[in-house]
Amino acid sequence: MNDILRDRLLRKLDALPEDKAYQVLDYVEFLESKYAERPAGAAPFQRVAETLEDTLRAGRVPVNIIRGTMDAVGKAGKLLEKVAAAGKAAVEEAQKASADKPKVEETPPAQ
Repeated sequence: MNDILRDRLLRKLDALPEDKAYQVLDYVEFLESKYAERPAGAAPFQRVAETLEDTLRAGRVPVNIIRGTMDAVGKAGKLLEKVAAAGKAAVEEAQKASADKPKVEETPPAQ
């Protein structure tokens, strides 16, 4: 999809109330199921969040409750991304530190 079309779609979506935006999402997912050349991939946490959102919508939960829930889930996702990045940086730093250490050869004990 080209950038102009993407921006145009986003602009139109931003003008809609949230309950109507969900109708658009339903239609886009229908079109995806019929015509997409490849499924739209999402990160594992994103898939969990989308499943939760779909479950709330199927249960006819009011849109403002869904919005609040998804805002909280989004914040949790950002926190998890930061924790994962910090963990990755710590592992890389530990690997770098162990690679910088001089290797000491041990002599076998005398018998």
